[in-house]
Amino acid sequence: MIKKEYKKLDWGIFLPIIIFAVVSIFTINSASSYISSSMGNLVLKQCIWYFVGAILVGMILYFKNDYLYRHSFVLYSVFCLLLLLLLFFGTPINNSKCWFTIPGIGSFQPSEFMKVILMLVLAVMINNFRNKFNNPSIKEEALFIFKSLLIVLVPSALTFLQPDTGAVIMYLVIYFCMMFTSGIRLRWFIICGVIALIGLGSIMGIYFFNSDLFIKLFGTNLFYRLDRIFNWQNGSGLQLENAMAAIGSAGLFGHGYNRTPIYFPESGTDFIFAVFASNFGFIGSILLVGLILYFDINLVKLIDKKISYIDKYVLVGIISCLVFQQVQNIGMTIGLLPITGITLPFISYGGSSLLSYMLMIGIILNISKDKSNHHYHYKF
Repeated sequence: MIKKEYKKLDWGIFLPIIIFAVVSIFTINSASSYISSSMGNLVLKQCIWYFVGAILVGMILYFKNDYLYRHSFVLYSVFCLLLLLLLFFGTPINNSKCWFTIPGIGSFQPSEFMKVILMLVLAVMINNFRNKFNNPSIKEEALFIFKSLLIVLVPSALTFLQPDTGAVIMYLVIYFCMMFTSGIRLRWFIICGVIALIGLGSIMGIYFFNSDLFIKLFGTNLFYRLDRIFNWQNGSGLQLENAMAAIGSAGLFGHGYNRTPIYFPESGTDFIFAVFASNFGFIGSILLVGLILYFDINLVKLIDKKISYIDKYVLVGIISCLVFQQVQNIGMTIGLLPITGITLPFISYGGSSLLSYMLMIGIILNISKDKSNHHYHYKF
C-alpha cells in the first residue's frame, strides 16, 4: 500500500519542494551571521517547520480536499475572528500587529493561512454558482460578485488595519484571478477596472498634489506606506542598496557559500534571494529561477488534466498566489519592483508562511492523484 502511494506522488511537484527545502535551510544558515541572536536558531526552526509541514501534507492527503471544501466557511469564520483579535491582542513587531506570540513555540500569523482559506471558500462559491446557473442573468452574476467580494473585503480590511499591505495585495490577486476563470461576463472586469482607475486616480491625485489633505483624509500610516512604494525607483534604503550591492558583486559564480559580503536587514526572510545570489552568483540564481519555473509549469499542467471544476478553481488561486509572490519577491530584491515585505515561497524563513505553502502542497498532491471529474454542490 505504501509503495502504491509512493508511485502515485507527482514527483514533478514533490521533488522541487525537497530541493527548495535544502536551498532554504542552507541559505538561512548563510544569512545567520547577520540575523539577531534574539531570534534564536532559525536554521533549526526552519527544519522543524518543514517537518511539521510534512505532517500537515500527510494529514491533507488523508482527509482529502473534499473535507476542506466542506469546512471552508467554518475555517474562514475562525480566521476572520483571529484577524480581529490581532488588532487588540497581537504582538507589535516593526509597528505592525500581524502576529500572536505563543509561548514556547513562537509567533503565529493568521493572514498567511487566510490566503489558502480564501482560495477554498471562493472555489466553493464559484463551483456552487456554476452548478446552480448554466446561463446566469446579469442580476444573478451581480449578486454573486457582491457576495464573493464581501468575503474578500472583510479579511482585507482587518489585515489592512494591522497593517499588512502585502497580504491584502495577495488576497486581491487571488480573488481577481479566480473570478477571471469563473466564467462570469467580461463586462464586470471592465466595470471594476474603470471604477478602480477612477478611485485610485483620485487618491493618487490627492497624494501627489495635496499631501496635507491626504494625511487628513487617510492618516499618516497610509501616506507612509504609499511613500515607501512610490520611492522604490530611487533605489534608496539600506535593504535595497546593500542587497543590490551583494548581488551585483557576486559575478557569475558568487562569493561562495556562507560568504555574504554585506549586511542588509531581513536577510533570512524578505531578502533571502539576495543572500542566495551573492553566494552562488548569476549561474546559481538562474538555476534557482529555472527550478521555480519548472515547478510552476507542472502546476499549470495540472489544470489541463481531467479534474473537477472546484479543483481547477483552487489550482488557479494557488498558482496566482505563488507566481505573484515569486515575481514580487525577486523583483523587489533586484530593484525592479517596490518593496512590499512579500516573502519567497518555500525559501524564506517563516513558520506560518511555510506551513501555509505546505498546506497548498497537500491540496495540490490530492488534486494530482484524483482524476475524477465530479460536480458537487457544497453547503456552508
